[in-house]
Amino acid sequence: MFNQIRSALTLVVALTALTGLAFPLGVTGIAQAIMPLKANGSLIERDGKVIGSALIGQAFTSDRYFWPRPSATGPDPYNASASSGSNLGTTSVKLKDRVVADIDRLKATGLVAPVPGDAVTTSGSGLDPHVSPAFAEAQVDRVAQARGLQPTEVADLVGRLIEKPDFGVIGEARVNVLELNLALDALNK
Repeated sequence: MFNQIRSALTLVVALTALTGLAFPLGVTGIAQAIMPLKANGSLIERDGKVIGSALIGQAFTSDRYFWPRPSATGPDPYNASASSGSNLGTTSVKLKDRVVADIDRLKATGLVAPVPGDAVTTSGSGLDPHVSPAFAEAQVDRVAQARGLQPTEVADLVGRLIEKPDFGVIGEARVNVLELNLALDALNK
């Protein structure tokens, strides 16, 4: 019986060392060597300071910036520690009321119908850093007016920053809001 216990403990220690230490350290080392930016969270820096991640949305509310899609992370928008969907279904009155209020708010800012779906719906994680090209393009006039720029200049910037589907077929075209707003700041200096 002692031999069986010793064999079992040896196996637990060996597998723990292999799967709990060696494998994660190996994968981390390979990731750091091949793609260090992604391995470290795709952090975006400006003037030596980290200002965000290309993977996590941020709350932009000023008319001078492109707005992200709504966040489902509760009272603190884009809180990565509270990542989750809203769990509100299509028959939810609370969801319908929120969407109608968001549509009304967007139309009051000058956004013309039809309002893109991602302008009023949250992503599965509630942290999506991207908007559809349609939502970005729908915001061009508001942003251009707030910054004193020509709408064509802002629209050209949006067009340059549209990310195509991965490998040409996986996912949809999208625009990273943080990267778009940083490019907008650089354009408007």
